Amino acid sequence: MIAFITEHKDHRVGDGLRWGVEPLCAVLTEHGIPISPSTYYEWVTRKPSARALRDEQVTELIRAERASSKLVAGLGSPKMWLRLRGKGHDVARCTVERLYRANGWEGARYGRKPRTKIPDERAARAADLVNRDFDPVAPNRLWVADFTYVPTWLGMVYVAFVIDAFSRRVIGWRAATSMSTPLVLDALEHALFTRAQEGVTDLTGLVAHSDAGSQYTSIAFTSRLLEAGVDASVGSVGDAYDNALAESTIGSFKTEQINRNGPWRDVNHVEVATFEWVDFFNTQRPHESLDDLTPAVVEQIHYAHRTPSPGLGETHNRVSGHPGRSQFAIT
Repeated sequence: MIAFITEHKDHRVGDGLRWGVEPLCAVLTEHGIPISPSTYYEWVTRKPSARALRDEQVTELIRAERASSKLVAGLGSPKMWLRLRGKGHDVARCTVERLYRANGWEGARYGRKPRTKIPDERAARAADLVNRDFDPVAPNRLWVADFTYVPTWLGMVYVAFVIDAFSRRVIGWRAATSMSTPLVLDALEHALFTRAQEGVTDLTGLVAHSDAGSQYTSIAFTSRLLEAGVDASVGSVGDAYDNALAESTIGSFKTEQINRNGPWRDVNHVEVATFEWVDFFNTQRPHESLDDLTPAVVEQIHYAHRTPSPGLGETHNRVSGHPGRSQFAIT
């Protein structure tokens, strides 16, 4: 009602006359909407409350973060709250959730994807060495691999990933126009290169887990694992839970980047987008399964606290806490 009076009080009705506040209040009161001129003036001169001012500040913070990147714009309120807290902004989670609702913002929505991999029943498959246990005690104990598809203007593009299960970090990936063995083999080579650049040359004891797709059971792929000293592991046919961690990572990729920020022109366009998302996923995006840390931070904490004495071994304990506190106790 205050906005209505403000909008119409200077409306010209002829010969230089205007409605004015008093006549409008009188007409509204006559029609069953009682309001006095003094009430109107009290409202328009009232200063905004402390909560309104704070809401305005936090709204601008969120708006600036969302405008900084299409990937950041896909964050839901919980992850946006963690992002703001990580940048030193003391804001309540309920405030971020409320402002998301007020502004019609929402995070990327997840959906299902069709099956893209066909098992080769004639190929010899490695045993399942993981048995759905995707919580190793250190990096380079378990890698998981999978690939997905991206429709483009020039046809289908396929993107393969290799993820370290300890930190959820994407350490290898590859985009190509064919879902053949070279696609997954190149992603594996990327992962091996990543770790070699970080000084990891002995991968003894590492298990590389995948589904039963023919690309992963091929002679070329299994031979490369053997050459690198890596044990192959293959889940059962048609069971996504046997490779749930890789499926989850690909779901994030499709939801946060591909489904939100297309359409995609060609393999080069997808390749650049994948690079951007992997960097975001590894270094900026908080993960609930990592106590709201990023994969890069998790690995940094691990190596910073690793016990150098031989024979002592390592144990990994994830505990709950709040943003900014180290939640990875490694002894």
